[in-house]
Amino acid sequence: MSVTHDLPKPRPLPRLLVVGLVSAALLWGAFSLYSMGQPLFGAILLGLATCFAVVFGSERFYGSRFIFPGIAAVLIFIAFPVIYTIWIGFTNFSSFNLLTYERTIEVLTSRGTVDQATEQPFAVASDGEAYRIWLPDSGLLSDPVSLTAEETAALSPAAAPATLLERREAIKLREGLGLLTLETPDGQMIRNTGLRSFASVVPEYVRTDTDHLTRKDGTVLTANHEKGFFETEAGEQVPPGWRVNIGFDNFKRIFASEGIRGPTLSIFVWTFAFAGLSVLACFSVGLLLAVILQWEHLRFKSVYRVLLILPYAVPSFISILVFKGLFNQNFGEINLIIEALFGIRPNWFTDATLARTMVVIVNTWLGYPYMMLLAMGFLQAVPEDHKKAAALEGASALRVFFTITLPQIIPPFLPLLIAAFAFNFNNLVLIFLLTRGLPDIPGTVIPAGQTDILASFTYRLAFDNAGQQFGLAGAITLIIFLVVAAISYANFVAMRRAAQRRSGRPV
Repeated sequence: MSVTHDLPKPRPLPRLLVVGLVSAALLWGAFSLYSMGQPLFGAILLGLATCFAVVFGSERFYGSRFIFPGIAAVLIFIAFPVIYTIWIGFTNFSSFNLLTYERTIEVLTSRGTVDQATEQPFAVASDGEAYRIWLPDSGLLSDPVSLTAEETAALSPAAAPATLLERREAIKLREGLGLLTLETPDGQMIRNTGLRSFASVVPEYVRTDTDHLTRKDGTVLTANHEKGFFETEAGEQVPPGWRVNIGFDNFKRIFASEGIRGPTLSIFVWTFAFAGLSVLACFSVGLLLAVILQWEHLRFKSVYRVLLILPYAVPSFISILVFKGLFNQNFGEINLIIEALFGIRPNWFTDATLARTMVVIVNTWLGYPYMMLLAMGFLQAVPEDHKKAAALEGASALRVFFTITLPQIIPPFLPLLIAAFAFNFNNLVLIFLLTRGLPDIPGTVIPAGQTDILASFTYRLAFDNAGQQFGLAGAITLIIFLVVAAISYANFVAMRRAAQRRSGRPV
């Protein structure tokens, strides 16, 4: 007779309690973001809270709890930034178009010009927990004010208060003074215009209706919702502007403007050349050193191996900054040696060809140890019998390497070479620390340099420029994304067909 023991069922109450607390915290965060004027991020957090509650609170979907964190991380930190960047590419988002429409109106209508004829000094007097503003030139004293929020107080003739604050104490109240408006007996409104004075402020712009502002000189400004600016009848744009969708205008600028199309194409070609040359140089140098270290008659192998791996152990940014000093055109050791030997002093940072050569040299120094380590492992996997058989047939060492060794290590190397190409395609750190993309490409309307790759070019366009053009940078990023996706797909197809050929299956 067999005895069946029922397994205890898991108690869902503690789990549901934890799920409820976490979901409530996420919902509160979503509401807070929405209240702060960030509805998009609030919606993302709301979606995360909903999915968390469904996956961890429902028995039906509880099995998905192991993959939920990974999927959520991919959607939030990869998919969302990509989609958001692509969306920016279809807008006029820039340093001149950061605000919303209503906020733009608030900024413009808050501008004013001080009427110096009404400017007069002031002092602050304490009145219990409140304060009074004393204008000695006109002999006016304000009603009690709190100086903690926006308020308007009337001024009336009075004697000078006996409890005037010292200047340094009054300066501590400057934030509250900036919120205060005083009304004189004749109805004039004056505001704080500095640490020492109150005066009448004439607004530069007055809102007349929903889409129109009037400048103090009488000029009427009309809101252009296609460009995101207020404009005069002559077409003059008044910054700041607001964000609007402009469709494919950024892409039209890239392909229609020679000042943008020319440098973009040049940088596009150089990016491929830089990534390809870097991979080829690193692979060649690393493989050569690995072959040398495999030589059985070489003494002190361990010493050489440690010395050759050192560039990989040193943080890359330190090596880059050291090389930046070594290649210094005036005081660098490399130019001092070249001048002593050949009597020339190369312009590494101002000549486009030399600057690009320098970038590849430095990148080779940074990348060859990785290739060398991989090659040392792959070379040990090549059967020695094949090499000995070829040697007995009279093949030279060079021929043995190119006909036996190299064909056997290339297949396992290929995915790593593709990965290295993709890394160098976006190697922003090297360009940014070594040359910052310089020397500049002449005749451009955007910041673009001879050593810029697409990643550094987009970065400079978006963040390292007085007229930061986030929309244009987003459009270029979308183009980069499409090109890299096409290359990745082509590499995938090529590798799959190569694997099919090696296995004898039809392509």
